[in-house]
Amino acid sequence: MNKTLQMVFVSELGRNVTISVVDPRDDVTAEQVSAVMADILTHNTFIVAGARLIRAAGARVVSRGVEQILG
Repeated sequence: MNKTLQMVFVSELGRNVTISVVDPRDDVTAEQVSAVMADILTHNTFIVAGARLIRAAGARVVSRGVEQILG
């Protein structure tokens, strides 16, 4: 099963921006993710389409399973 942590932010342009982390730790907590997102905002780590990220909108872990049936 593949897992991805998706952190969703809002930019100055009002657009949602998703930053994905492949294979996050299984024991990652909401508090840890919130702290990382706060650091990203505080340090203006990412500029997207010329706009700063101004607010955290949410985070989720997406799991995807693939079952090969041929080949």
